[in-house]
Amino acid sequence: MTTVKREDRDIIQALASQVAELAALPVQEEKRRLWRKLNGLAMERPMVMIDQVCWNEMNLDDELTLRCEEEACRQYESQLRQILYHWHHFPVDRVVEPFMVVPKAVVGMGFGIGSKDTVAVTDPTNSVVGHLYENQFETDADLEKILAPQISHDVAKTEQRLALAHELFDGILEVRLDGCFPFASLWDPISTWMSVEDALYALVDRPDFVHRMLTRMTDGYLSMLDQLEAQGLLSGPQTMIHCTGAYTDELPSADHESGEPRTQDIWGCGLAQMLGSVSPAMYKEFEVDYVRRIFERFGLVYYGCCEPLDSKMDEVRQIPNVRKISMSPWVNQARGAAEIGTDYVYSRKPSPALVATSRFDHDAVRRDLCETMEACSAHGCAVEFILKDISTVRYEPQRLTEWAAIAMDVVTHG
Repeated sequence: MTTVKREDRDIIQALASQVAELAALPVQEEKRRLWRKLNGLAMERPMVMIDQVCWNEMNLDDELTLRCEEEACRQYESQLRQILYHWHHFPVDRVVEPFMVVPKAVVGMGFGIGSKDTVAVTDPTNSVVGHLYENQFETDADLEKILAPQISHDVAKTEQRLALAHELFDGILEVRLDGCFPFASLWDPISTWMSVEDALYALVDRPDFVHRMLTRMTDGYLSMLDQLEAQGLLSGPQTMIHCTGAYTDELPSADHESGEPRTQDIWGCGLAQMLGSVSPAMYKEFEVDYVRRIFERFGLVYYGCCEPLDSKMDEVRQIPNVRKISMSPWVNQARGAAEIGTDYVYSRKPSPALVATSRFDHDAVRRDLCETMEACSAHGCAVEFILKDISTVRYEPQRLTEWAAIAMDVVTHG
């Protein structure tokens, strides 16, 4: 029984057919192979990804203009148009897949508390905004606001999602039902509940309070994982992990039988961005000693984001199952490469500021990439370049195409 307008279905299916043609190209499997080599620490060449794009500035020749009327179709249309846009303008090492993911309707992933904030907007078309967070944890009693996640599956909603996807994509793209990916961060939520400033002061002024908060959250994450496993709601197999390729020959675990994935069969991901300025000792006390209880359960782990980890590698090494480590724009690259060596993937985050300057400087982009290559070559690091957090390109979308061309030239020719 038809549930969407014929015009909407025709638009979606035309776009899906273009994606299917791209997904069938031999280069897609070659990219998967190269990602597997990198993730197995046997890199053939550095890999390149562009993600978290400022789509509000990208609409060349109406390539991203949505034409569907129904909201559910518009969401798929946006996803398909972005896949095609990536391919045509900055494909780098992103794989075009022959399937459309339908997420299970998982409920109850939160901790029972949201943020209270004031928002500052500079560009009303951009989803990147500023936040001034209100501290909601002034007293010990406020810890009771943190509730353990209570996971459930809205089966009816999942079936509705599947029915729509089958109607739109059957015969063109595989419809792949998938669970959720638990992004285990202690400090990103805390920063929105307390504000970064108040949370950092609490490390010094109220350390026992912070430890009780972290214990409560860690226990909550572990309970969440138990519930997701028991209900068969985990994601897998994964193709992306924190804006980078997740392809690997090491997952699922060797003892995995047919059925739903367990935590040891998938990647985990964590970060502690607001602890970038604390000492290694405090970082271990207030981050590592907690998250290692979480990440010991996963098969592989991607760790870090914007926080500089080059001076905290002794502590990061205490986190189990880490395979990729973020090297943000604020690291000393040579020190980071020396610390990582051949033990992990050096996941370099080139500064998105280089595509946001008043004049796009091609030479500066190349120098930045070459500095990474030289540092990693000197220490035998497997390396990837992940350009992300792109809040603006000054409404010059060709800058990402030019950045991509420079990056691919650097990783293929040195």
